[in-house]
Amino acid sequence: MSKDLFTVLESPELGRYGVARRNLKAGEIIFEEQVFAIGPKASTSPLCLECASPVDGGADGPKCPQCGWPLCGECVGSVVYHKGECELFVQHKVKFQNQQNSDGCCPQLDCITPLRVLLAKEADPERWNVEISRMEDHRAERFGSVYWNADQNNVVRYLRLACGLKDRCSEELIQQVIGILEVNAFEARTHRGCAVRGLYPKLAIMAHSCVRNVVHSIHPSKDYRLIARTAIDVEEGGKLYTSYTFAQDPTHYRQTTLKDSKYFSCQCERCLDPTELGTYFSSLKCRKCNKGSMVSSKPTDEEAEWHCTSCDRVLEADAMAIVTKVMQDDVGKIVYMESGTERLESYEQAFAKYSAVLEPLHYLLTSIRQSLIELYGRVPEYRLQELSDAKLERKIALCKDIMRVLDVFEPGKTRSRAIVLYELHAPIVVLSQSLLDQGKIDIETMKVRFEEVVVMLEECAEILEWEDPATPEGTLANLVKESIVKLTL
Repeated sequence: MSKDLFTVLESPELGRYGVARRNLKAGEIIFEEQVFAIGPKASTSPLCLECASPVDGGADGPKCPQCGWPLCGECVGSVVYHKGECELFVQHKVKFQNQQNSDGCCPQLDCITPLRVLLAKEADPERWNVEISRMEDHRAERFGSVYWNADQNNVVRYLRLACGLKDRCSEELIQQVIGILEVNAFEARTHRGCAVRGLYPKLAIMAHSCVRNVVHSIHPSKDYRLIARTAIDVEEGGKLYTSYTFAQDPTHYRQTTLKDSKYFSCQCERCLDPTELGTYFSSLKCRKCNKGSMVSSKPTDEEAEWHCTSCDRVLEADAMAIVTKVMQDDVGKIVYMESGTERLESYEQAFAKYSAVLEPLHYLLTSIRQSLIELYGRVPEYRLQELSDAKLERKIALCKDIMRVLDVFEPGKTRSRAIVLYELHAPIVVLSQSLLDQGKIDIETMKVRFEEVVVMLEECAEILEWEDPATPEGTLANLVKESIVKLTL
C-alpha cells in the first residue's frame, strides 16, 4: 500500500484531484516525490545550465568545455543536470549562439527543459507512461497561438533538426512536453536561490485554490526532492489544494495568470467573493460617500463594473484599471532607487499618500508593507539598534498587518508566515529592552514579552525546519535557533 496520505479521484470539473485518506493534522507529510525533470524557465536570459545563475552569454563568458553552452565558473567540470544535453550537443555539434531578443531573453535556451523531459522519458519510460503522459497539455487551446508558433520554431524544429532528434521524437510529442511544462510545472529554487521549473506529477494532481491547504518544500541538495505537507488540519475526504498563483496577488491578476498559462478560470471561494474573504484586497475607498468600498460586481470578469458597498457610485472596469495602474507605476519606480534609505522613506511617503484612497489591507499597501519590513533594521539610518521606539512600533504594526492578510490567504504553517514571524520578533525584543531602560516597563513584563517572542520563534523554527539547509530559508532556520537560545539564556 502507498505511504502517500491522499487518494486520487476524478471529476469532469477538476479532472484528477487528491483527497485526504484520513484526518490530517497541520504539518503532516502527505507525500514525497523526486522531480521528473528540472531546468530553466521559458524566456530566460543567459544562465548557467547547471545552477541557473545568470552568466555572460557572450564569447568571453564562461562555457562548458565540452559543448560550449553556458556554465558558470563554479559548475565547470562538475555537472549533473547539464550532462544529458551536453552529450547531445557534442554529438551533433550544436553551438550556443546567444542571440538575445529585445527583452534580453535567449530563445535558444527555451529548448533545454523540454529536452531534459524528453531525455528523462527515454531513461524512465515507465514513469513517463504512468505519471507524466497523463498530464494535461491543453494542446487545442495552445494550437496556432503566437507562443505555439514560437515554440514550433525555437524548440520543436530546433530539437528535431539541429539537435538530431528527428527519428526519436515527433513534433506532436515535443509540443505535448512543452504544454505539460507550461500547465503543470512548479517553480523551484537552486541552492543559490535562482528560479527553475520542475515536473512533480503528484503535486500536479492536487486541485488548485487561491487559498491552499497544501504546502511544499523542494530540496536542491537532494536532487530537488519535493516534500508536501498540510498547512492546516484537513478532514478525511477533504480536497487537497495547492496553488498556481501568488497568494498576495489580487483576483484580477490571479485570474489572468491562470487563464493565460493554465487555461482555466478559478472559481474558488476567494475568487468569487468581491471582498476577497473580507480583506477588501482590491478595493478603493468610495470618494462619494466616504463610507463604502468599491468592489467588483463579478470578480472573475475583468470587464465587470465596480460599485460601492454603501452608495450608488459605479466605476467602469477601465476607469478602475487606470486608477490602479497609476498607483502601481508610481510605487514601482521606488524599487529602482539605489539608496536603501531613500527607498524606505519613499515607500513610507507612498504608503501615507495611498492610504487615503485604498482600503487598509489593499494589495498595493500590503506590498509596500512587505518592502518596508525588509528595509527597517537593514539600511543606513534605520539599523535596528538605531530605530526610535516609534519606528520599532511601526515595524511591529507592519508585520502584524501582513499577518492579518496571511491568516486569510495563506493560513496555517506556511513559509510566508515563518518569515514574517522572524521579522516581527526582533523589533519586539529591542523595543522591550528600550522600554525597560527607560523605566516604562519592569523586568517581569519584559520577561513575559520575551517568552511570547520565543513562542513565535519556535513556530517559525518548526516551519523552516522543513526547508533545505542549503537554501536561504534553511539558513534562516539556523538564525532562528540561535535567537531562541539567546532569549532563553
